[in-house]
Amino acid sequence: MKKSEVPQDKSNLESANFKELCYAVDENGNYTTVNSSGWNPKTIALDNAIAEINERVENAKSKVLNQQTSPIEYYMELHKMDIPILASYVGIWKWRVKRHFKPNVFNKLSEKTLQKYATVFNISIAQLKDITHGN
Repeated sequence: MKKSEVPQDKSNLESANFKELCYAVDENGNYTTVNSSGWNPKTIALDNAIAEINERVENAKSKVLNQQTSPIEYYMELHKMDIPILASYVGIWKWRVKRHFKPNVFNKLSEKTLQKYATVFNISIAQLKDITHGN
């Protein structure tokens, strides 16, 4: 893309006074960097991704409040993680993390295991156990 063709569409970057660094070809055919305020297709894709993340967080929260899953699933979604990533952070097998989503299993977890999750999510054990307080 030529330097003069770098998109300067309205986006969240522009409203926050940020610019995205892009590579373009200058008039001599050399690559150079150019600031862009945004590009509509990218803005739409990012907005859709953020909306989907927010929906997943709200669904997980609703499931926790209805005793269908444990708070671990909610915090995993809130922190934009999946089971393999969370399992690697807490040092627990994936199948065990998934099992910890079951409210009856979660309620029997040791303080040590709860602390592992709380540390990863940067919250207290009390916040981990009750998503309605401190979030």
